[in-house]
Amino acid sequence: MATATEKLSALQPAVAGLNEISENEKSGFINLVSRYLSGEAQHVEWSKIQTPTDEVVVPYDTLAPTPDDASEVKNLLDKLAVLKLNGGLGTTMGCTGPKSVIEVRDGLTFLDLIVIQIENLNSKYGSNVPLLLMNSFNTHDDTQKIIEKYQNSNIEIHTFNQSQYPRLVVEDFVPLPSKGRTDKDGWYPPGHGDVFPSLSNSGKLDALLSQGKEYIFVANSDNLGAIVDLKILHHLIQNKNEYCMEVTPKTLADVKGGTLISYEGRVQLLEIAQVEDEHVNEFKSIEKFKIFNTNNLWVNLNAVKRLVEADALKMEIIPNPKEVDGIKVLQLETAAGAAIRFFDKAIGINVPRSRFLPVKATSDLLLVQSDLYTLENGFVIRNKARTNPENPSIELGPEFKKVSNFLGRFKSIPSIVELDTLKVAGDVWFGAGVILKGKVSIIAKPDVKLEVPDGAVIADKEINGPEDL
Repeated sequence: MATATEKLSALQPAVAGLNEISENEKSGFINLVSRYLSGEAQHVEWSKIQTPTDEVVVPYDTLAPTPDDASEVKNLLDKLAVLKLNGGLGTTMGCTGPKSVIEVRDGLTFLDLIVIQIENLNSKYGSNVPLLLMNSFNTHDDTQKIIEKYQNSNIEIHTFNQSQYPRLVVEDFVPLPSKGRTDKDGWYPPGHGDVFPSLSNSGKLDALLSQGKEYIFVANSDNLGAIVDLKILHHLIQNKNEYCMEVTPKTLADVKGGTLISYEGRVQLLEIAQVEDEHVNEFKSIEKFKIFNTNNLWVNLNAVKRLVEADALKMEIIPNPKEVDGIKVLQLETAAGAAIRFFDKAIGINVPRSRFLPVKATSDLLLVQSDLYTLENGFVIRNKARTNPENPSIELGPEFKKVSNFLGRFKSIPSIVELDTLKVAGDVWFGAGVILKGKVSIIAKPDVKLEVPDGAVIADKEINGPEDL
């Protein structure tokens, strides 16, 4: 078995010969692999974990109100840029191309809504908040074509690519492209922790600083709740915080999400992968770890420049094993939230749940397309008629997994304002104007087509066949 040093020595010339990627990418990759091989895993001593105080994780409702004066608001916004992580494809939802171009509501895509939101801010305050999209090599070409439609909007849109790293063949630790796999399957984007070096390598970081920008708001493009929040921006500028992670109270659906802890005098992210087996149940407990990371991050650009230039952002490495045509490969990734411990005066802000509305599957699409939400100026607003603060739990079977199949099975999206849980599986079709309330389960028997008629009202019911309707 080759030692770590031997593996690295063999890997370096192979990576040097990969002409598809830049020198920055080559050195970034070698750096990541050598950290991985040195085994510098960050073990957390369970007994040293402390619950963060309100100074470290600030309750949102204690933030000072936004200034009333429009010119003061403009000054705040002129220090801000917005960055959306746009590297993901819509493949899990059966779509081709970037996930951000899936239609969310009223014929508008994630990207349309993001542009409308920032346009409205810029128009209202006369500000110039630019939008940056961090693409991956998977989404770059399509995104460049798509953003042409926004060229007449009052918003500057900039794109840049995150790094492209070679997948490593587990058996002999050789880059997969060196074995002839030079198509997209030979490569991977190394997680959103790569946002900081990529922002710098692309020249975008220096360009933003030269325009007087101080903070960048980073969020996933599929989180409909991640809108610019002036109270948060105002707080960070006033308190000179270099990094802020928005966290929100955990529900049972979020037990695997990373949480913020105080550890050896600093605030840091604790992910389930860092937790030893004996403590996993405790980690998942809502009583002890009450908050989780939304991946809405606010970061000071001067601090990013200082830390990237010092090569100080050594986030925990997430090994992600994959298989390509039967060949076992490894991709090493990092997460942007894990960078919190390297920044000075880093804080969390415990924000309302409304700031975390991700669309990861068609069950989420059902929520946001229903009467539970309305669309105002690009913002997805929750219906006040819903008294339960939590959203319904929705589980759709594989027949609904692809967006096209999902849309085809609903004549119109049912009313779900009074729904608690919904489970649907099998060959189920919904008519128009259906109303679902309480706990509803609709499971079609094998080889049975189950059609829910127009205008049906189903409350607290289990349906397994037409006779139950």
